[in-house]
Amino acid sequence: MAHKKKITILGVTGSIGQSAADVILSTPERFDVQIVTAGTNAEMLAAQALKLNAKEAVIGDETKLDVLRSKLEGTGIKVSAGTQAVEDAAAAPADFILAGIVGIAGLKPIMKAIGQGTCVGIANKEPLVAAGPLVMAAAKKHGTTLLPIDSEHNAVFQVFDFERPEGIEKITLTASGGPFLRWSREEMARATPEQAVAHPNWSMGKKISVDSATMMNKALEIIEAHYLFNMPPEKIEVLVHPQSVVHSMVHYKDGSVLAQMGASDMRTPIAHALAWPERIDTPGQKLDLAKIGKLSFEVPDTVRFPALGAAYECLESGPFACVALNAANEVAVEAFLTKNIGFLDIMDCIDHILHKTKGVKLGSIDDVIEYDLAIRAETKAFISGGLTKKRVLAS
Repeated sequence: MAHKKKITILGVTGSIGQSAADVILSTPERFDVQIVTAGTNAEMLAAQALKLNAKEAVIGDETKLDVLRSKLEGTGIKVSAGTQAVEDAAAAPADFILAGIVGIAGLKPIMKAIGQGTCVGIANKEPLVAAGPLVMAAAKKHGTTLLPIDSEHNAVFQVFDFERPEGIEKITLTASGGPFLRWSREEMARATPEQAVAHPNWSMGKKISVDSATMMNKALEIIEAHYLFNMPPEKIEVLVHPQSVVHSMVHYKDGSVLAQMGASDMRTPIAHALAWPERIDTPGQKLDLAKIGKLSFEVPDTVRFPALGAAYECLESGPFACVALNAANEVAVEAFLTKNIGFLDIMDCIDHILHKTKGVKLGSIDDVIEYDLAIRAETKAFISGGLTKKRVLAS
């Protein structure tokens, strides 16, 4: 076996970070964990650092440094804190950097990671949705391989012919449909946060679970796929596939359709990215097609799930609209989870913001972050103002 891969995990306490730790610990002879980071959870960060035998642990919240230091005292694990320390961690030498920091806070670290010119696993949506052109340009400049971690783009990556993309007709992203797939608009209007986060197939964080319920996660994935695979929006489609077995497909001009399948377990795409271009065993679930029995597919209902249409509109408008879509959605989802607005109000907030936004040029990551903050402030102001309560309910 080749030398141990040096690994940095940005966001080791999140669901992706924890799944990555599971994979690494199942084959520890392959990996050498250098640095692990977290935002605020110092206790879990310390525990993960110890389990993974990391060289360094970095906490974004400087007020948690003492907690982290006390938990790791005498272990030989270096500790540091602060936004700059997280960025420095991303820029430290490694063979593979897993970028799993949720939200806009992950933007600068991922750009630092890409600057290394090695291999970066993208596990959060914000880099490509909010800064797709900047991220892809940086990867090209530094010769960095971007490996998508989310199941859909990882699936496309596995069956996409990068050598001969002219032979590709389109790509299909599959969607589970979430917990409200068969609900009417009237039923969705009364949906609670508890119902929205009860995903039928995947175990995920609250925010992404709500995004699955609105199908905003698929809208964001359309934008990501456009940048990652250099595919025009009209060649990216979504199909609802409730069993979540076929994670995505690539259609070729000769009529061949290549699909990647697997159990609903994030450890599969994580293992693929960590070991790429090799394959390793994982502690994750394995697919049993006979047990599942049947696979079904259907065209999504864009009336009940208007987020999908918004993605195509934003790609047509330009990168600024994609930033606005993501930022407004994050604020609205948080307001829904704290029961300040209703489920259908999430899309009302987004529509309001998208109709207000005017085109701006985003030439740098700082421009993106500044614009993102402005959109968040506008969305919060709209929510504070009581929203617009009138709504036409589809039957």
